[in-house]
Amino acid sequence: MRKKCTSIGGQAVIEGVMMRGVKSIATAVRDDKGDIVVESNYVTPQTEKNVAYKVPVARGFLNLCSSMGIGMKSLMRSGEVFGEDAEPSKFESWLAKKTGVDIYDIVMAISVVLGVALSLFLFVFLPHEAEVGVTALIKHFTGWELLPAWVSFLLSLLEGAIRVAIFIGYIALTTLIPDVKRTYMYHGAEHKTINCYEHDLELTVENTRKMSRQHDRCGTAFMFIVMVISIFIVAVVNGVLAFTQVPILQNRWIKFLIKLVLIPIVAGVSYEVLKFMARYDNAIVRFFKAPGLWLQMLTTKEPTDDMIEVAIAAFKTVQAMDENPNLEELRFDVKKPLKKERELMEQKLKQVNADSSEVEWILSIAMNIKRSEVNSQNYIKESELNKANEILNKRLTGMPLWKVIGNTNFYGYEIDINEDVLCPRPETENLVEKALSKITDKTSVLDLCTGSGCIAIAIAKEKGANVVASDISSKALDVAKKNVEKNEVQDKVALIESDLFEKIDGKYDVIVSNPPYIPTKEIESLDKEVKEFDPLIALDGGEDGLDVYRKIAKDAKAHLNKDGYIFMECGENQSQEIEKIFADFDVKIEKDLEGVDRIIEAKVKE
Repeated sequence: MRKKCTSIGGQAVIEGVMMRGVKSIATAVRDDKGDIVVESNYVTPQTEKNVAYKVPVARGFLNLCSSMGIGMKSLMRSGEVFGEDAEPSKFESWLAKKTGVDIYDIVMAISVVLGVALSLFLFVFLPHEAEVGVTALIKHFTGWELLPAWVSFLLSLLEGAIRVAIFIGYIALTTLIPDVKRTYMYHGAEHKTINCYEHDLELTVENTRKMSRQHDRCGTAFMFIVMVISIFIVAVVNGVLAFTQVPILQNRWIKFLIKLVLIPIVAGVSYEVLKFMARYDNAIVRFFKAPGLWLQMLTTKEPTDDMIEVAIAAFKTVQAMDENPNLEELRFDVKKPLKKERELMEQKLKQVNADSSEVEWILSIAMNIKRSEVNSQNYIKESELNKANEILNKRLTGMPLWKVIGNTNFYGYEIDINEDVLCPRPETENLVEKALSKITDKTSVLDLCTGSGCIAIAIAKEKGANVVASDISSKALDVAKKNVEKNEVQDKVALIESDLFEKIDGKYDVIVSNPPYIPTKEIESLDKEVKEFDPLIALDGGEDGLDVYRKIAKDAKAHLNKDGYIFMECGENQSQEIEKIFADFDVKIEKDLEGVDRIIEAKVKE
């Protein structure tokens, strides 16, 4: 009797299940928060990639190799969700650097090679050596130089029995490991889910829980079939070799190589047998299936309901993607070792002579944590790492970090910035500090060359004073408007587009300004991050850098109340010339934290 059989198969992984359909693969796991997360991708059907996948027997071995690769990759990806990916060895890192291959692929390849090597040692080499030992004893006691064909045939059966015993013993021992036992529980959930679908029942936890945790097409059953078939194929081959009575064909290493060569044939035949038996359900088929199903009692355990939910999520994802090739692929937000990623970022920053401490800022922003908390983190999520690398790559172009990020902190307030405004510097906070000493909530303030609006916002927030903020650049005023709204001082700060005093009416108690003061000839010698990413109009102060100061000095009196003040920032070695420009004012000069003359305080002479 032919039965319903889905093309979807699966495998248990770390805290989850991988399901594979004809056109897609999906792995569902529970993350460290207990949520189900899914990674999925479309794959080209094997029969479309290679005609050999349509050839009986050959397709069995090819599918086995393909399944091993996909299974190992899914297993490692599920481990990464929990940050369980180990640091690569020095050899792996060196190999990745020399070959240009991603370290993840190197680790996976080495894991596959080691896994295959262990399997060959346990299930081929050890049984073979046991046969060699028994053969030596028989020759010793009988005096035979060459064994009769019937004896070689029986010895091959003995070798096969030893192989099966090692296999069962190996599986039994693994059930004693708690983490492996949980994986076997997920294996049971995978089988129950597929059985539920093949019984035409709705995929619910309740329906799935009732299903058997054994399944015809299980890899455990496949391995058992492989061993049984290999026993008879190897026995026949050994019998034929013994029948020829050719001495070299009785050599232990020649016979071992022949067994290795037979592996693809054995796997191919076993695949066809398993595929045939999976499609039918009758007394004869059940008889031959029984040993493989019994063995699954070791490799599957009863799952919990939350494990069944994971298996159902993986199955439904594959089912939907196989039916609709336009669905979006999903990706785990896996954890990466932070130390390694941080070192790579620091090395890249050295290429542009940037301070390596900027990495802490980048990571704190990407991970949405305080800068002081970065050093206590061991892992970074892939989505956070992508965000950090996006910031880093822009920084490597020479763009200042704060413009890359799009905001900075000024006087305790978050200020958005872009290429249309200057990035506020610590010296400007000194300017605000000085101006605030003469400002109360009753003071009227004019902020010339406001740029991002940072000065006006700080004054309004700190003192509650009304501020008119002007700038010649409409683009700068767009930024200032956003910052005014962001800091909720719309009722205190009025913005106006004006070339200094050109459109300014009335008089003010305090005028504050951070005007452009770089001499034109020095613009080209500025650091790249200033010259290329700050607006020229906010930098160029004319031939000697003092053009704007002269304009302010000329018109300021008409816009200052009695006993009014002007506070301005200036460049290095400019304070004395500015003092001359403001000859009609009482001028005081304040130094910044570096001891440089930086702040100009000017008051109209009485």
